[in-house]
Amino acid sequence: MLNGTNFSNWKEQVQFHLGVLDLDIALGSKKPSTLIDTSSAEENTFYKAWEKSNRLSIMFMRMTIANNIKITLPKTDSAKEFISNVEDRFKIADKSIIGTLMAKLTTMKFDGKCGKQEHAIEMTNLAAQSKTLGMSVD
Repeated sequence: MLNGTNFSNWKEQVQFHLGVLDLDIALGSKKPSTLIDTSSAEENTFYKAWEKSNRLSIMFMRMTIANNIKITLPKTDSAKEFISNVEDRFKIADKSIIGTLMAKLTTMKFDGKCGKQEHAIEMTNLAAQSKTLGMSVD
């Protein structure tokens, strides 16, 4: 569930689930041109698959967003545009979280209260969290 502080994880989970359900066509390709009388069977099949993917993708993404966020998002008929709107809205939140994680990581000191192993694991966890947000730490 997207709650405002977990955009990167939410986006990754949405893309995974839509991919597993074979509904990620609308996220990976642009909207096909409108069907006409001379459209081939292949174009007709792709158009119907894209329409279904787009409709269900939007429904799935809206279901996994907290209500207080959902009502502030603009209405759109495109799954690709919908996820882009959500991304634009939460890019700043991810940057502030990265800043907080990096501050914790760079100011962390071993104080002897816990073992060296726990300290190393905590540092590794912070580095892993920052990597999921797009900031890799060696």
